[in-house]
Amino acid sequence: MWKEKTLLMDEKAIGRAIRRIAHEIIERNKGLDKTVLVGIHTRGVPLAQRLGRELAAIEGRDVPVYDLDISAYRDDDRKSPIAVSDAGKFDADGQTVILVDDVLFTGRTVRSALNAIMELGRPQFIELAVLVDRGHRELPIRADYVGKNVPTSRKEDVSVQLKETDSCDRVVLREQN
Repeated sequence: MWKEKTLLMDEKAIGRAIRRIAHEIIERNKGLDKTVLVGIHTRGVPLAQRLGRELAAIEGRDVPVYDLDISAYRDDDRKSPIAVSDAGKFDADGQTVILVDDVLFTGRTVRSALNAIMELGRPQFIELAVLVDRGHRELPIRADYVGKNVPTSRKEDVSVQLKETDSCDRVVLREQN
């Protein structure tokens, strides 16, 4: 059972983090040419969509947004085949693929997403944007864009709640009872 411990981000803080990440993406990539956003199921998808809207508002052009189900690539559960929305339209070759997820923890979800993306082509670059980086990496993976760094213990959990999936926007640090 989890008990809420601390509110880490409210709706305004989440919005500010997404705006900042959007500006950082544009600066690092010198624009948005050949850039696509790929949200990792579940909460990475609405974050990628929000980021896409923010990039469009800043640059005045749409950035393709795709969602990625990495279930088939997880090392703890191999049940589902690879699934990308509009997969027939998505070609990773030569693209700058920005993977978007809610929380970066051990790095295993990102590793699974990297494996899935590589089956869809050979991107020019793959970058990682996360709303929260909580540490405790088990693999040598780091985010290029981070909304908030939150040092945690292994007994704690970071819960991202978004309007699209949870009817509210907030990030909460929880601990086990």
